[in-house]
Amino acid sequence: MSVVLLVRHGQASFGKKDYDALSERGHEQARILGRSLGVRGVVPAVVLRGELRRHRETAEGIVEGLGDSVGGADLPEVHVDAGWDEFDFQHVVTALKPLYRSRLLMKADLALRGGAEEFQKLFEEATERWVAGDNDDDYHEPFSMFAERVGQALRRAVEYADGTVLVVSSGGPIGVAVSELLTGDTSLWPQLTRVAVNTGVTKIVSGRRGTTLTTYNEHAHLEHDRSLLTYR
Repeated sequence: MSVVLLVRHGQASFGKKDYDALSERGHEQARILGRSLGVRGVVPAVVLRGELRRHRETAEGIVEGLGDSVGGADLPEVHVDAGWDEFDFQHVVTALKPLYRSRLLMKADLALRGGAEEFQKLFEEATERWVAGDNDDDYHEPFSMFAERVGQALRRAVEYADGTVLVVSSGGPIGVAVSELLTGDTSLWPQLTRVAVNTGVTKIVSGRRGTTLTTYNEHAHLEHDRSLLTYR
């Protein structure tokens, strides 16, 4: 039997010039998760991560936290699998709102409309259009291709090693994997991604009876401090 732990990255730097860098809180979330895993004796055989900076920094923090708990011996190696990359949300948004190709015009427009709350509404409208599949020619990676990419990455993770494999990814890919396991399709993806917590852990077990979801978005390691509970 193999266990795959899908971990959403730590809090990124929303609104900053480089969104992909973790915030200080994001680094802390990753280290806390690593320590929590180590205390419980959960030491992955390997860590897989997407290519993005927030994936790399989260994986580094988790391994650092593991080291704090179990020492430097037998810490997992980290390998990159681009199949776990998030979709290009900026491209998805600008396919609906070409004005936002200019960061300055986007910030000015959002400031007039209400800031982050307005962006969230626009983001949901843009992803609904992308998921619907009626305008696939507008996208570098249509949603159907994104879902297939994630499915292949999950199959590789399951086959990667005996024991526990920890995957650092984003809310989008994790939502696809979970929806497919629960329903056989991606119909739950919008609802799942809305509630994904930074460094939330999703547990998947694979054995003789197939691949099964056991928990989604578990984040007890953050509940001692409400300021650590974030969604971006």
